[in-house]
Amino acid sequence: MMKSVPIINHPDYVAQIGDDHRFPIKKFGELIKILKKKNIAKDHNIFQPTEVSKSTLLNVHSEEYINKINNLSLTQEEIRKLGFPLVSSVRRRSFVATGGTVLASKLAVKNKLACNTAGGSHHAFSNQGNGYCVFNDVAVAAKYLKNKYKFNKILILDLDVHQGDGTAKIFENDDTIYTVSIHSKKNYPSKKQSSNIDIELEDGMEDEEYLNVVNQLLKSIETQNFNFVFYIAGVDVHCNDRLGKLNVSEIGIRKREKLVINHFFKKNIPLCGVLGGGYNHDFEQLVNLHSILHETCNDVLIN
Repeated sequence: MMKSVPIINHPDYVAQIGDDHRFPIKKFGELIKILKKKNIAKDHNIFQPTEVSKSTLLNVHSEEYINKINNLSLTQEEIRKLGFPLVSSVRRRSFVATGGTVLASKLAVKNKLACNTAGGSHHAFSNQGNGYCVFNDVAVAAKYLKNKYKFNKILILDLDVHQGDGTAKIFENDDTIYTVSIHSKKNYPSKKQSSNIDIELEDGMEDEEYLNVVNQLLKSIETQNFNFVFYIAGVDVHCNDRLGKLNVSEIGIRKREKLVINHFFKKNIPLCGVLGGGYNHDFEQLVNLHSILHETCNDVLIN
């Protein structure tokens, strides 16, 4: 087993969507820089993914939708729902970032922990993209693991501030993939789907109450024998987030990551961490908040 956490990154995670776009796409390039600076990402534990294959995508997404992305042929209304301009670098990013979560999940099986430096595109449905999410990378990787390793109980733990509506819908009739979402009640998407467990949070919730909710959730699923966990570590729960509505501090996020990652590590359940959302007013703070996931996984592995 590697002594440092495998980190998946690709320069093409940064698509050309224009500097004035409200989605902070440059965070993906800056994140790997800060992880190198903190000595968490080194040459031996950085892995570069390839584009996800069409056959792997087809386990989740419709062929018609995959072709529309491939050919850059979404309608104007579909582009509006997606929130990104449909340009070739967005197409490339979607395939590579999904390939990154598949690769991270395979490395987590071997290593107990692994993290992508992108991913968590949980608003993507099987036949459409929404809310800055093209392909549902975690859903695609979960199906991949299910087929490759015959896993029959995979947990998708989604702590992004927005409900993982696409993921919930994709797996609504699949008992082998267990979906859990702790999210802001009065936030996007306005129409929620049904996960296996949905916990809705009131606006303005602070650290103690939030961590208590996460802790109680972990206790409530304790007896389920999961083969694997995907953890969507959204940092849009932070008090300074533009789209968040909660009031969780950086210390609260650090405690959350320790709580979640240690919980599954002690049980010997492999965990793949992905970024999820983050739209902080302060760009440097945003990149730092995202790095806490990788830092915590690394600390858990080496200690």
